Amino acid sequence: MFQLLYEVFFRAIEPIFIMVLKRTGYPKDAVLRKKAVFDDPGFSKDDFVIMFHGVSVGEVTALERLVKKTREKFPEAKIVLTTGTHTGQDIAHKKLDDTTDLITYFPIDSPDIVRKFLNKVNPDIVMIAETEIWPNFAIETKKRGTKLFVINGRISDTSFKSYKLFRFFFKPFLNLYTGIYTQSDDDNRKYIYLGANPQTTKRMNNLKFDITKPELNFEFDKSGSRVMLAGSTHKGEDEIVLDVFNRLKSKHPDLKLILAPRHLTRKEEVTKLVEKTGFRYDFRSNNRYTLEGIDILILDTLGELGKMYAFCDLAFIGGSFNNTGGHNPLEALVFNKPVISGPSIHNFRDIYGIIQKAEAGFVVKNKNEFGNIADKMLSDKEFYNKTVENGIKVFAEQQGAMEFVLENLLIQG
Repeated sequence: MFQLLYEVFFRAIEPIFIMVLKRTGYPKDAVLRKKAVFDDPGFSKDDFVIMFHGVSVGEVTALERLVKKTREKFPEAKIVLTTGTHTGQDIAHKKLDDTTDLITYFPIDSPDIVRKFLNKVNPDIVMIAETEIWPNFAIETKKRGTKLFVINGRISDTSFKSYKLFRFFFKPFLNLYTGIYTQSDDDNRKYIYLGANPQTTKRMNNLKFDITKPELNFEFDKSGSRVMLAGSTHKGEDEIVLDVFNRLKSKHPDLKLILAPRHLTRKEEVTKLVEKTGFRYDFRSNNRYTLEGIDILILDTLGELGKMYAFCDLAFIGGSFNNTGGHNPLEALVFNKPVISGPSIHNFRDIYGIIQKAEAGFVVKNKNEFGNIADKMLSDKEFYNKTVENGIKVFAEQQGAMEFVLENLLIQG
């Protein structure tokens, strides 16, 4: 009865939902794809179809290595990736076009649209990353015998306060899932409280921590200096970094800066800002393999930022003093480097939550806080070493999620 009421309810609000999508900037093509209007991918009934869903940038990024590993393990499978947002769709195409057989939008959770979508895709296994619960999708996959999982599941404390008020609503649908696999014991308890089956709700850790250090194919000489690396900076952030560096340099003369703008089209703009400081600088593209004789290195080469974190002592993660939502702090943390970020971190909020709780990194509100915490790390060796140790520990605690999925859901499933 509850399921029938929900079907009727969503049929009634479907036109309103579509109108909201259009008014919030979704392209016409995106709205059509959310209505399951896209070319039939041509999968046969004999195909083994594995579907992944990540709502936006952070979730798709978390799924990237798992999707690629799934392709290696199941070369004949058809792999489908869906997203909920057009920014998620863009990053999905950028990262996984060559790995998947279909990238499209997750369907609007209306019975007819869900059925239309599933008739085209016909998945054997569906893995939804993190939090999303779509009742009609759960109902229909259950009817078809499709295995439906939440992976990398999490519920923030703020969301949980709201979800508890609707516990009666979630319970019947959570029990339709084949399994719910979460990032932490705390997330486990939250899902079970909301009505998930304790027998099929388990901790798997966090997919985003399942990364490995990139291979270093070059040497770099720090010239006996300590190094702050500002990675993936955006417009307006370089000034903040340079002001903080100027302040720190006066107290820590051995400190040097590697400045890596997110977009190399800003190279000239960033260079002018560096010139105004009066510091000596050079470009990485000038075959610069040492910091000797300069104070600032502008990293203007493609594909080297992830490796350059190996040579810093602390890292500022850009995209966090504007509305970008931050970039992945684990690229630095995997090299055991403490990280500092500004307040805009919504693309990686769960990672920062784990890092902050472990005291392996810091989210600051403004330039002054940035300078203060960087100064403390440079001044207090015991504090610095403890922060590094915390980073090593949190990585060890969180890894293994990808193998969990491969072994427990895909290979056995």
